[in-house]
Amino acid sequence: MNMEAIKAEFQSELNVVEDAKQLSSFWTKFLGKEGQIQGLMSGIKNVPKEEKKAYGQAVNEVKTWAQSLYDAKKEEIDKKAMMARYEEETVDVTLPAKHTAAGNLHPLTSIRNEIINIFAGMGFEVFEGPEIEDDDHNFTRLNVLKDHPSRDMQDTFWLTEDLLLRTHTSPGQIRVMDAKNPPIKVLVPGKVFRSDSDATHSPMFSQMEGLVVDEHITLCDLQGMLDQFVKAMFSGNVKTRLRPSYFPFTEPSVEVDVSCFKCGGCGCSLCKGTGWIEVLGGGIVNNKVLENCGVDSTKYSGLAFGIGMERIAMLKYGINHMGKLFENDIEFLKQFKA
Repeated sequence: MNMEAIKAEFQSELNVVEDAKQLSSFWTKFLGKEGQIQGLMSGIKNVPKEEKKAYGQAVNEVKTWAQSLYDAKKEEIDKKAMMARYEEETVDVTLPAKHTAAGNLHPLTSIRNEIINIFAGMGFEVFEGPEIEDDDHNFTRLNVLKDHPSRDMQDTFWLTEDLLLRTHTSPGQIRVMDAKNPPIKVLVPGKVFRSDSDATHSPMFSQMEGLVVDEHITLCDLQGMLDQFVKAMFSGNVKTRLRPSYFPFTEPSVEVDVSCFKCGGCGCSLCKGTGWIEVLGGGIVNNKVLENCGVDSTKYSGLAFGIGMERIAMLKYGINHMGKLFENDIEFLKQFKA
């Protein structure tokens, strides 16, 4: 095909190009490495020697001409695409704004904040430990030896032979006592992990550990603190009672019940007719735990308690299944606006 025929075809096809996709195909056909205009130069081998110079100049003139027309068309298409995008993205500022509902705190966050505020008023500080613990902090120094049966109660998620997802926030006790001398008054909130799941249990849940170490600490101090806690959390009319229990890191150990704030102790579905609701566990820190942290157990004693934050949230808000606290159901969460 001679130059004039190529120029005529080039002009004809360029006139009908309307978008970037068509322009790309057009470039490949005429101006690409295998295109018709580039192919003109390969025909120079068939031109007599004395005409090669004039032929080469003519091919270059065609290339320059074609490139200028192509550039003009590209600019036209780019401008057209830009205007179309502007039109699509145009915002009518006279339209009323979309209403965005105000958010609110998750019930577990509210409970956590409320517990911290209550105990902060009693002088407690807050310490947050790691969620991945070693056996030494999570078990051994809390008086849970390698062959201790209470290890089976924890349903532990082991990561390695020594590392695990913490089963309670009690390792925070060890870390605080390692770092600080008595007197100590600290809360350790955070997520804990156990292989357990039903209406009242979850493989992941939130705990709030409390620790006090000072001279002459007794169970009376524990009950006095917890009395103030349940009155602030539930009702000024409730009271606590302590029942004997067992934890390897406290001796003596107790389960703490609160008088039913729904029926006033008369018996109802919430308290299962007993008038009492179990809320947490605690006790006097075992002397071995103090000694494992270098605390003189002849001079100091301590109290510790562990609060399940989901448990408190379910009781306070009347939630009947623990899973609801983790499902992120917006309609469910809207009920807890502060």
